[in-house]
Amino acid sequence: MKRKRRKKTLDIAVTVFAALGAVLFLLPTVLTIANSFMTSSEITANYGAMYSNMTDSEKTYISEDVNLKFIPDKVTIEQYRAVLITNSDYLVKFWNSVWLTVPITLFQLLIAILTSYGFARYPSKLKGIIFFVYIILMIMPYQVTLVPNYLVAKKFGLLNTCSAIILPAIFSPFSIFLLTKVMRRVPVSYVEAAKLDGAGEFQILTRIYLPLCKNAVISIGMLVFIDYWNMVEQPLILMTSDDAKALHPLSVFLSQINTSDVGLAFAVGVVYMIPTILIFLYGEDCLVDGIAYSGGIKG
Repeated sequence: MKRKRRKKTLDIAVTVFAALGAVLFLLPTVLTIANSFMTSSEITANYGAMYSNMTDSEKTYISEDVNLKFIPDKVTIEQYRAVLITNSDYLVKFWNSVWLTVPITLFQLLIAILTSYGFARYPSKLKGIIFFVYIILMIMPYQVTLVPNYLVAKKFGLLNTCSAIILPAIFSPFSIFLLTKVMRRVPVSYVEAAKLDGAGEFQILTRIYLPLCKNAVISIGMLVFIDYWNMVEQPLILMTSDDAKALHPLSVFLSQINTSDVGLAFAVGVVYMIPTILIFLYGEDCLVDGIAYSGGIKG
């Protein structure tokens, strides 16, 4: 009886702790959405102290209390009207993000599927060494390879173009590493049965490996999309000319509007979150299953 009470108490404590953590995690998102519907005067009254002493060359500590409000005194959609209708710059930057992120995600998945299939179907000592190199490259942060990427892009005349970002990104080892681990778990008996039925390599890939690895492919695609949707360093380093700056994604543009208009920053932030939230809600189950399968929890 005491053991059951202890277990029940522990379950309640864990649930309360998890709920508290979830609330704290969601607070910034809720605050952003709520403040995007506030008037400019209300936002200035609440957060003006954060920016009153800031210039382009220096930043000082906040000297006054900041009023965090989750319920606007007066609801307005002026911020969204400015973002979606009045000023087209924000929508242009949004579509720049789409133009950069979608090709990266699709082509990186295509290359990862073909490469991982080769690693999984035809293992060898040489491929084991190559796969180990992929792991080393995956561990290295992007900032380490930024200078070589810049030099290569400059050598081939790709600087200040979208190709300078897209081409290196589609060969990222992250997707290959995860998908190879998943494909190696496909039972060999399935492949042998397919070969007895006369299936070729393309049929084995499309009718056995891809259906069994569907959740992993979707989860990897989600992670890749979210990662490059939030990229900042690549455009800032590889696209520096005035013409190329017009192709910068919204992730770079967000940092340029905070000091000028805080209200627009909240509205743009909400618009910027919509694609990633929709993708997560749509593929949440695939994301959990894919990560669990690649990690060896399922067999």
